[in-house]
Parts: sequence; structure tokens; C-alpha cells
Amino acid sequence: MFNKELEPEDYYLSPEGYIVFTEKYHLKRGHCCKSGCKHCPYGYNKNTGKIEGKNDKKEDK
Repeated sequence: MFNKELEPEDYYLSPEGYIVFTEKYHLKRGHCCKSGCKHCPYGYNKNTGKIEGKNDKKEDK
């Protein structure tokens, strides 16, 4: 079961005071929440609504 307590490496505070989850936290959680998170390791694109893969890049041929 997932531990709901946050560890210091799970997040940081933005200059505006928001909690920003790190890539490490998202990987520990184990799935994409589809919120367009800044450090999403799953490659979710909020504009298309699709998980495209973090390292997927379309090449022009």
C-alpha cells in the first residue's frame, strides 16, 4: 500500500507557495493522474489528453 506521508524529496514549494511534486514522487505513486504535472515521468500531454511517453519525439522525415 502507498505511504501517504510526503518525504522531503517528494516535493518542493514554488515561489508562489504551491506544492510541486517531483518525478520521484510520481514514480513512487505508480500512475499518471493526467493533471499535466510539471515533472510527469509518464509523458502526459495536457493539450492532447494523451500519454505520449516522456522520451517520445516525432521526427520529420
